[in-house]
Amino acid sequence: MSKTIFITGASRGFGKLWAEAFLKRGDKVAATARNLSDLDDLVKTYGPNILPIQLDVNNRADSFAAIQKAAAYFGTIDVVINNAGFGLFGTIEETTEAEARAQFETNVFGLLWVTQAILPVFRKQGHGHIVQVSSILGIVTLPLLGIYNASKFAVEGISETLQQEVSQFGIKVSMIEPNGFSTDWAGPSSNHTQHMPEYDAVRSAFNEANAQEGVFGDPNATSEAVLKLIDAENPPLRLFLGKHTLPWATQVYEERLDTWKQWNEVSVAAHGA
Repeated sequence: MSKTIFITGASRGFGKLWAEAFLKRGDKVAATARNLSDLDDLVKTYGPNILPIQLDVNNRADSFAAIQKAAAYFGTIDVVINNAGFGLFGTIEETTEAEARAQFETNVFGLLWVTQAILPVFRKQGHGHIVQVSSILGIVTLPLLGIYNASKFAVEGISETLQQEVSQFGIKVSMIEPNGFSTDWAGPSSNHTQHMPEYDAVRSAFNEANAQEGVFGDPNATSEAVLKLIDAENPPLRLFLGKHTLPWATQVYEERLDTWKQWNEVSVAAHGA
């Protein structure tokens, strides 16, 4: 059975790849972008099955209006995918207030506005699936991506809480957590701080690690996984994408658990009598 999917950030990268994968198999797609001309090729190919909507997710009122427009056009929405976002590269000390706020405005608040906008629709329907594009950097971290890491940690907290609140309404919540992929996320879609020479060694090590063969996955290979996720009767809260995600998360969580256990006596004592 075909689905109706609302996806943000559909002009490039994962968003456009997944939107086309949905359309190819007969789904209907409301695709948002800041520049609608980026969707002209999909409109030409798929006609009325795609509804292009101009949207800056940072605008709460426009996010609500976009959801209502899609619901009115298609009659229903089955899945919302919060994909809009970008990466900010730079150390914590280098990051300006404007850069930090811009990162959170899109990656956190933009996602929050669209999520809030769809909830009344899903509650009325008695079903729906909210898919948040998070990152493996929402549960582990890398240097030079501290504010991006923080924005995805926020997405994790919002989404895990959301699942507990809305499951009673028949609404499902999932997070997609990719490792690095060869999209333009680290290129034209990213922002960069002004470099401080004090952090040249950290930056050099970061670039060297990312230059190794096999670090980045093929974005085209992700579509099948996303299709399986939205078709699942009982989708997981978290879906890793890429071969590096589970080994990395396992290593980090084993280290965390070991530290917590070592300090558990101190932790329990702090509870008091």
